[in-house]
Amino acid sequence: MAYEYANELAARGYEVSVIHPRSLRGLTRQKNPLGRVREAAVHGRNYFSPRSGLSWQPLRADVRLLFVREPTAENVPDADLVFATAWQTAEYVAEYPALKGRKFYLVMDFPPWIAPKEVLARTWSWPLMKITISQWLYDQVRATGCPAAEVANVPIGINFDRFNLTNDIARRPKKILMLYSSSASKGSEDGLKALALCKSQHPDLEIALFGPAFRRRPPNLPEWASYQGNISDGELRQLYNGSRIYLCSSLAEGFALPPAEAMACGCAVTAADCGGIREFAFAGDNALLSPAGDAEMLARNLLRLLADDELRVRLASRGHDSIQTFTWKAATDQLESIIHSNTQAFRAAS
Repeated sequence: MAYEYANELAARGYEVSVIHPRSLRGLTRQKNPLGRVREAAVHGRNYFSPRSGLSWQPLRADVRLLFVREPTAENVPDADLVFATAWQTAEYVAEYPALKGRKFYLVMDFPPWIAPKEVLARTWSWPLMKITISQWLYDQVRATGCPAAEVANVPIGINFDRFNLTNDIARRPKKILMLYSSSASKGSEDGLKALALCKSQHPDLEIALFGPAFRRRPPNLPEWASYQGNISDGELRQLYNGSRIYLCSSLAEGFALPPAEAMACGCAVTAADCGGIREFAFAGDNALLSPAGDAEMLARNLLRLLADDELRVRLASRGHDSIQTFTWKAATDQLESIIHSNTQAFRAAS
């Protein structure tokens, strides 16, 4: 998300730096006798190869990447605008002097999966302009007492150059695709239970799992499911386009990118109502939704799509068409409008 915004803003003439801290306040770390060597290595990377390890994300040449030991004020360049991109960095940004720019906070975090509610609510109370990525998150921030003038909702975008339709929606193999993760917020065990129920009724059903975290197949997966780990966007696009249905079992998501990408690639989406997914998925219109944590309802919706191909094609086609409005250009248009209005209000108050 930060890189996509960096690309869009740089294309519009902004000078953009993306700061990568090597450590953050509050994280337990031991003193290292090689600290000076590591510090030198950070400086060396900034000079020689700041883009090493970023092959997975296209980034404009005029976007500056800067690696720092810790994102304290002395390690961050002066600017007109500064964005915190997580609750862990919001505290640093809140403490920055005026020379670091007007303060914004991209809110992608949600309790209790990322941090306790009281921890996040504390960061939302600070005098930073909060920008949420879904109405669901906006409502959570406002419910903590954050004034309406200090928070706005800007849904994020999909990169349609990487995720798009390449295979006829109507002519797809009998395959269901799901993200598998050990993170409790992803609800993967619920998803596996739902898939097992479907497999018992459709022995010829193909089930594919993918995961960003595991290169190797996790040992607890059922033998009837294939698995691909740590795959590229191109490989993921092929998986989406080779599947009839995408299953999202998440209990909580700030926006829920995988089902949005799956829609862009022509999958019919059935999902748990994980909050942020409501930004683009509407029950009966372009997706089927069920209560979060209810494996039986997930299975019922999957079985419904397997039994009714006309419904599956209609939802997939509607999903593909409706998700097209979620572009990074549209998101940046809204972000830029907030930047301008917030900066003008600041100047008027000064």
